[in-house]
Amino acid sequence: MTAPDLRAQLLAWYDQNARDLPWRVGPKAHAAGVRADPYRVWLSEVMLQQTTVPHAIPYFLKFTARWPTVSALAAEDDGEVMAAWAGLGYYARARNLLACARAVAKDHGGVFPDTEEGLRTLPGLGPYTAAAVAAIAFDRPTNVVDGNVERVMARLFAVEEALPDAKPQLKALAGDLVRGERPGDWAQALMDLGATVCRPKSPLCDRCPITAHCAGLATGAPEDFPRKAAKTLRPHRHGVAYLLTRGDQVALVRRPPKGLLGGMLALPTSDWRPGRWTAAEALAAAPADAAWRGVGEVEHGFTHFTLTLQLYRAEGDAADLIWTPRRGLDALPSVFLKAAKAGLSNLL
Repeated sequence: MTAPDLRAQLLAWYDQNARDLPWRVGPKAHAAGVRADPYRVWLSEVMLQQTTVPHAIPYFLKFTARWPTVSALAAEDDGEVMAAWAGLGYYARARNLLACARAVAKDHGGVFPDTEEGLRTLPGLGPYTAAAVAAIAFDRPTNVVDGNVERVMARLFAVEEALPDAKPQLKALAGDLVRGERPGDWAQALMDLGATVCRPKSPLCDRCPITAHCAGLATGAPEDFPRKAAKTLRPHRHGVAYLLTRGDQVALVRRPPKGLLGGMLALPTSDWRPGRWTAAEALAAAPADAAWRGVGEVEHGFTHFTLTLQLYRAEGDAADLIWTPRRGLDALPSVFLKAAKAGLSNLL
């Protein structure tokens, strides 16, 4: 079987099975001349970099209802956008989101560049996002390779090299299948196949339109691809989170603009370090003079390390903290929302 056969079979499958997504122009509408909004494509791709489609959709709908254009997003206050992003994680992406929106509004008249090269000049757009927006929004024949596409390529060609070292080979294999015909639909067809059929576990090979081409299936164990290198243990850190209440209000701080969770509202914390904090150390690092008491701890995992936060709580006051009603804590990043729920369990 040839590449044209594979492409024809996968695109025919996509025409019948494309996912209905709020940022997507489906294959029938696309064939009729409807084109995707680059802003919506770009926003969805940024959101989906580190989360799943079901988790991203509510955020996408809220963002586009509140900021329907890239210029509207560009004009918003940083804190409002960061608060709306809470729960999507990787907050550097939210800062890059604003930087990109403002660059499009200021330097491009609110219109996204329509080529991969032009998109790469925007802040925060790496090779994948630029390729995805170019293909899906502008029908450019770019090579769009996410985790789903890597998995499809690894199985299709039974690639023995393990990830992450196999990434260049998988990208090259995907690039060999790109054509000028329906490039946006092709990119989304590969993504949909990986997300719904060629799944990480228990792939639904009986539903796959391109099994005749799949070397991984021919081995009898397609789920063994892509090969993966042995995992390395993430380092573990310890910190203290402080829950200072003033009646119905909880004290927060704004984290520094750069670094982990940069620019986000957060509970006051100590430094995060390899060793556990003693009670004396925790009290010495507290953000206010109050009758602090330990109220448990929470565990949280980040990409590169895991964290134990010891929780200390007190009633008090401090002029240099940001006071917010307890009902407003849902906008906190997940690690601090988890800590607040645990430390204020009798109040929330």
